[in-house]
Amino acid sequence: MVAVQARINGELGRQLHDGFAAAAISFGSGLVILLVAVALFAPGRAGFPRVAAALRAGRLRWWMLLGGTAGAFLVLTQGLVAATLGVALFSVATVAGQTLGGLIVDRSGIVSGGPRPLTVRRVMGSALAVVAVVVAVAAQLRGDVPPWMLILPFLAGLGLGWQQAVNGRVRDEAGSALTATIGNFGVGTVVLLVAFLLHLAIAGPPAALPGQWWLYTGGAVGCVFIAVSAVLVRITGALVLSLGMIAGQLVCALVLDATLPHAAALSVSTIVGTALALLAVAVASAPRLRTRA
Repeated sequence: MVAVQARINGELGRQLHDGFAAAAISFGSGLVILLVAVALFAPGRAGFPRVAAALRAGRLRWWMLLGGTAGAFLVLTQGLVAATLGVALFSVATVAGQTLGGLIVDRSGIVSGGPRPLTVRRVMGSALAVVAVVVAVAAQLRGDVPPWMLILPFLAGLGLGWQQAVNGRVRDEAGSALTATIGNFGVGTVVLLVAFLLHLAIAGPPAALPGQWWLYTGGAVGCVFIAVSAVLVRITGALVLSLGMIAGQLVCALVLDATLPHAAALSVSTIVGTALALLAVAVASAPRLRTRA
């Protein structure tokens, strides 16, 4: 889903000549879909009083409602530096932050179910995931970019694990993934609208809206992705969820490159990197071996 959404939002931003506008449209359309869903789905509405009660009781902190800011920052980072860095370097920097963030979040205990230990297999899985992405995009890597452009996607990757963890906490208290998802999109939409208005004042309006209907489906894809993540993070933890996302993005990118017209040529390094990413998930999520007495 993340790979498909990136293709959609990237093309929308290209046609608008404005990544800020594309990000605001994506988040805003997702929020509209969720508002309609919560109007029709009673358990989603019932979750809001439960979240308020959890805040009053101290089971939730106010900052746990701000997971959408991490998603907004990732989208903005894509608009600011992804075109200059290229997909390869952007992916490597994001994955490095994502794997480290997953380890930190799991160890901190923010994820429901308590802290997860820092074991050898989890560290090995994290390192293997970074190696997998480097191998997959090796042919595209360049070294002539300023360091700050790599720092931004690295920080965005760090924020993804935190976003998934706090969204999962909100979902647990609300008893509904819809409640957590609409809160995520509400916060992210506000952040992106402010950023878009500031960019509008400085750079002027974007190009005319394109006519292809599928360019406006990025928000719907994001709704499903955020809701599923909020449910899964309690089971998998932030690290394994992040590694699964990385593997999924590489698999989807491989399929798209192999099937879509005008896609990038499919290379051996991409296939090897994808296989390594799947191996990284297996290593990090494998049950601890036990010896029999």
